[in-house]
Amino acid sequence: MRHAVAPAESVENNYFAVTNLLKICTHCERRSKKDLGVRIPRPLGNGPSRFIPEKEILEVSKVDARTQSIFEDAFAALGRLDNISLVMGFHPQYLGSFLRTQHYLLQMDGPLSLHYRHYIGIMAAARHQCSYLVNLHVNDFLQVGGDPKWLNGLDEAPQKLQQLGELNKILAHRPWLLTKEHIESLLKAEEHSWSLAELIHAVVLLTHYHSLASFTFGCGITTEIHCDGGHTFRPPSLSQYCVCDIANGNGHSIHHNDSLGNQELCGEVEVLMERMKQLQECDDEEASQEEMATRFEREKTESMLVATAEDEECVPSRDISRHFEDPSYGYKDFSRRGEHMPTFRVQDYSWEDHGFSLVNRLYPDVGQMLDEKFQMAYNLTYNTMATHKDVDTSMLRRAIWNYIHCMFGIRYDDYDYGEINQLLDRSFKIYIKTMVCSPEKTTKRMYESFWRQFQHSEKVHVNLLLMEARMQAELLYALRAITRYMT
Repeated sequence: MRHAVAPAESVENNYFAVTNLLKICTHCERRSKKDLGVRIPRPLGNGPSRFIPEKEILEVSKVDARTQSIFEDAFAALGRLDNISLVMGFHPQYLGSFLRTQHYLLQMDGPLSLHYRHYIGIMAAARHQCSYLVNLHVNDFLQVGGDPKWLNGLDEAPQKLQQLGELNKILAHRPWLLTKEHIESLLKAEEHSWSLAELIHAVVLLTHYHSLASFTFGCGITTEIHCDGGHTFRPPSLSQYCVCDIANGNGHSIHHNDSLGNQELCGEVEVLMERMKQLQECDDEEASQEEMATRFEREKTESMLVATAEDEECVPSRDISRHFEDPSYGYKDFSRRGEHMPTFRVQDYSWEDHGFSLVNRLYPDVGQMLDEKFQMAYNLTYNTMATHKDVDTSMLRRAIWNYIHCMFGIRYDDYDYGEINQLLDRSFKIYIKTMVCSPEKTTKRMYESFWRQFQHSEKVHVNLLLMEARMQAELLYALRAITRYMT
């Protein structure tokens, strides 16, 4: 029987109940200790995102009935409304597809047991040091009866799950290295063997959580106050406003795009729109296949030279690193060693013609759900760019999607990769590569440095594109390796 749906205001009340009530100033905290003998926590951050003003996110659910309805359904099914969903609420059509897919992967009938599903989610999120997702699934893992001993480290989990560690590592960082031999080692491991159906389920979960870690870092998602890392018992800094004042709207926030900033940025959107117009007008001048291939190889090489986030080393904490092996393994090593990345030609193996049917055959309905989600992110448009309306953004969306696939060595023969340098500037490329390849290094400064005149909702849309393009790229390599094993 389905849970009763909470009234419209309950979703918002749920959010405010665990945030606004606990925004306690030093004075209030002292009084609570004196009167009640308890320590009252306060949130470490304001709102669901470190990058996007809380007010903008919460406004979405108030004005959009569809978003409100999706929030209610999610709250009724899970008993919670996480910050990822709140930020995705800028795009309710996509959010509905995302939540349906995730619910099916985690809770509906499938090849893997419920506790295996959540443990695989932990393994995948841990590869990118995403404590937000790790903690979420640690709690879910325990709720569905998972063995707490497994949480001590991957070496405490069953051998069958330990064997998934190599696949997890390669898919997360260098999926082009995946071979049919990796697949064979999992399917022919005697008493610890995976079935094909189980492996497809595991692969979809791994790619889902690798890419969701990218979205989590790319949008600056904060931990909910009731979760580990989401609160503190320390009083606010004396040099800052009282948290109660901020909660009541008496504080102030610093925005980078003030009137002076807007003057400096004036024309950014217009320049991009003009480039799109020029490229559309040049469509008749078709380059040769040799030239198209050369442009792809050039872009692929250049993408490897794009630095990620100031070359900072992110050392995973013990709480995270115990869930995976070989923490030094990452995308960055590839470009530094100058290894050759082979080109994956989409006409030889595509999602539409090959991957979709394989997934649907071995894990019914999931192929259809994934296809809908990919299409939703790729085709989503409101025909706007910043303050401009009636704009065809398809060329820009395709450039973003194809650039990500290019970074993974995937080539579309019918696409002119010369367009990418026309439409994506260097700061945007740095953000894309960091978020897709080393998301744990994404910073607020990087988020603010690209598309500075655009709305936050448009940047969230970019993050949805990046997330889905990354997931499809990983899936293509994994499914191609499985197909090669099967044939």
